Amino acid sequence: MHKSRNSQGAPETRGRTIHWASLYDPFTWLVSLGREPTVREMTLDLAGIVPGDKVLDVGCGTGTLTIAAKTRAGASGEVHGIDAAPEMVEVARRKAAQTGVAVDFQVGLIEDIPFPDDKFDLVLSSLMLHHLPEDLKHRGFVEIRRVLKPSGRFLAVDLELSAHHLFAGLATLFSSQGMVQSSLKSLEPMMEEAGFTAVESGRTQFKVISFLKGTAG
Repeated sequence: MHKSRNSQGAPETRGRTIHWASLYDPFTWLVSLGREPTVREMTLDLAGIVPGDKVLDVGCGTGTLTIAAKTRAGASGEVHGIDAAPEMVEVARRKAAQTGVAVDFQVGLIEDIPFPDDKFDLVLSSLMLHHLPEDLKHRGFVEIRRVLKPSGRFLAVDLELSAHHLFAGLATLFSSQGMVQSSLKSLEPMMEEAGFTAVESGRTQFKVISFLKGTAG
């Protein structure tokens, strides 16, 4: 399905699109208190990437996690990243070129993933679900299920901040109100409706970061 584009060249979506790509990495470092590399490795450990995996990172941002996923998938693996913001994709492509890592980045939406059915072993989502209204979350889960192979895995990690958390105001300023209101556990029934099994969620070793995962039924 062809998506219309706005004046910034991004596909039209009701999800929140971040265009400040030059500030994204410093913001992530700030919110993580400088522990972004540790959070990234934790995410990859939870994902269980093995050599040869075909991986899609939905809402890849500036591509740091996507590039790291390719390192784990190895030369026999295939890794792609999509983001709604052309600015993010441009930065991600520059990073991949500078590091010499073969990762494909392109503009795309979670509700209209530009890949065929049953392509991926794993789909990742990092710090992105809170940008979506509820109906787009559901559509996104259906699309992720579509592009996963049978028994393929989905893993999302996201911030769960109480309204009184130290970074809640900052997160809302740079992101969206949903960041301080969302609960990944509340999305478990929605994932099951989209065709996932073995759905579970929980806190990680980082108190403000939770995970949500499931297997394509």
